[in-house]
Amino acid sequence: MSRTTPAETPLGDDFHVYDTTLRDGAQREGISYSVTDKLAVARLLDSVGVGFIEGGWPGAMPKDTEFFARAAAGELNLRHAALVAFGSTRRPGLRPDEDPQVRALVDSQAPVITLVAKADRRHIERALRTGVSEAVAMVGETVAFLVGQGRRVFLDAEHFFDGYAYDPECALRVLSAGVEAGADVVVLCDTNGGQLPLRLAETVQDVVSRTGFRVGIHCQDDTACAVANTVAAVQAGATHVQCTANGYGERTGNADLFAVVGNLVTKLDMPVLPTEALSELTRVSHALAEIANLAPDTHQAYVGTSAFAHKAGLHASAIKVDPELYNHIDPATVGNGQRVLVTEMAGRASLELKAREFGLDLTGRPETVNSAVRRVKELEARGWSFEAADASLELLLRREASDVDGAEPLPEPPFQLESYRVVLDHRGEDDVVSEATVKVHVAGERVIATAEGNGPVHALDAALRKALSPHLPWLADVELVDYKVRILTDQHGTDAVTRVLVESRDGKREWTTVGVHGNIVEASWLALCDALVHKAMSQRALAW
Repeated sequence: MSRTTPAETPLGDDFHVYDTTLRDGAQREGISYSVTDKLAVARLLDSVGVGFIEGGWPGAMPKDTEFFARAAAGELNLRHAALVAFGSTRRPGLRPDEDPQVRALVDSQAPVITLVAKADRRHIERALRTGVSEAVAMVGETVAFLVGQGRRVFLDAEHFFDGYAYDPECALRVLSAGVEAGADVVVLCDTNGGQLPLRLAETVQDVVSRTGFRVGIHCQDDTACAVANTVAAVQAGATHVQCTANGYGERTGNADLFAVVGNLVTKLDMPVLPTEALSELTRVSHALAEIANLAPDTHQAYVGTSAFAHKAGLHASAIKVDPELYNHIDPATVGNGQRVLVTEMAGRASLELKAREFGLDLTGRPETVNSAVRRVKELEARGWSFEAADASLELLLRREASDVDGAEPLPEPPFQLESYRVVLDHRGEDDVVSEATVKVHVAGERVIATAEGNGPVHALDAALRKALSPHLPWLADVELVDYKVRILTDQHGTDAVTRVLVESRDGKREWTTVGVHGNIVEASWLALCDALVHKAMSQRALAW
C-alpha cells in the first residue's frame, strides 16, 4: 500500500501507465462493480504491469470507501502498481483539513492522490460559483496539505483544452498552483472528448514548452479519437497516460488501455509494461469484460477476436506466403491469434489455411480444395454462414476430403434419423408446451423418445438426448449454451429462409454449428445434429 512509483516496469517512474477503470470506467452505462469485483479488477490490471490503479473516490462513494479499507487491511497486494485515491480539492471557504472529502482521501491510506480541479474559467465562475483566485488557492492549499500528509499528488486539470482555448492564462494558473504546492504531474483532461489529434498535440507541446511541467493526458472518446489523442499527446511530450480497460467510461468511453499500450509498445518502441506482460493483454481484456458483465468487443484493436481475422481470399493468399503481409504485428505479441474466415469470398488459400487450423492438411490436394470452395460458395449463396460456425465448416471440409480422394475417411455419424415430429400444446394463456418425438437408429437399435420443452427446439433437443444418452455416455457433458435465429430473405411468412446458429460446450471447449432451411425447426435440427457429430468426431477413441 505504501508504494508511490511503479515497480518492475522497464521505464519505472519516467513514464506512467495510469488506469482509471475503477473510477472513470465504472461510469459506463450498464457497469456496476461490487467491492469484490473492484478488488478482482485491480489484481488483473496489476498483473499486466500498469503503474497506477485509481481505485475510486473514497468519501463520496461508500463502495469506494470500503474498497480502500479492504485494500489497506491486506486484501490487495500489488506487485507493480501504486494505488491511487481520487477526489476533489477543498470547497470554497474551507480549509483542507476541515473538508470531509479531503479528510476521506487521507483516511483511505492510499499512497497516491489524484485531485481534480477545474481549469476552465467558465466552469470556475459558473459551476463552482467562485473567482479564479479562490479556485487557484483551493488547488494550492489542498495539494500542499496532502503532500504534508506524506502523499504523492497528481492534479487532473478538468476541461483543460477547452479552458486553454478560452483563457490560457487562467488554465496555466491552475497548473502552476498545483506544481508549486508539490504536485508531481499535471494531467491535461479532454473532459468533453471534443479534441482532435493535431490540435491537441499542439496544445500539449505549447504547455510543456511554456511551463516545463511534467504533463499527463486524459482523453474521453466523444470524437472516437481518444486513443489517437493520447498517443499524439505522448509524441508531444506527455509522460503520463490515463486510460481505462477496453475503453470503458461515461458516454462513449475513454482511451482504451490496451490500444494505447499496444501502440506505444509496438509502434513507438516504448517499453511501458513489463516485457512478459504484453502477451497477457488479450486474456486480461476478456477477463475484465467478464467481470463487467459485458461481451468482449470482437472488433477491438489488438485484443478483439477479429483483430487479426481475415476474410478476403486475396488476404488469405498473401498470409499463406507470409502472415506479416496482412498483419500489422504478430498477434501473439499481445496474446491474440490469427483467424481465417471462410465465406462466399473464400478462395483456395483461405480453405487450406482453415483446414490447417483443424489439423487437416490439404496441401497438394487441389481437387479436394476446389470441390470444397465450390461447396462453400454454393451453400453461402443459399444462406449458410461458416465464418461463425467453425464446427460445421470442419465437418464440411472433412466430408469433401473423404468424398473426393478417399483420404482420411470420415467415420459414420453416431446416429441416423428416421423421423421427428414436433407439436405445440396450448393449455392456457400462459401455459404453452412443445412436445417432440424422435425416431433414430443408434448402436444397431431403433430408438423412439418423446420429451417436452418450453419451445420446439428445446423439446427436440431433449427428445434427442433422451434417445441417445444410454448409448453415447459423452452426451451428458454436452450442453447448448446459445441459440441464434436470423431470417435471411425479404419475403414474409412461411416463404422466409431461416439460419440457426447453435453454440455448444462440453466443459473443455466450445463449438458453433449452423443450419439453414425454410422451416426453423429443420434448420435447428441440422445445427443440433452437426453439434453432436462434431463432438462425436472428437471422441475418436470411443466406438461409434
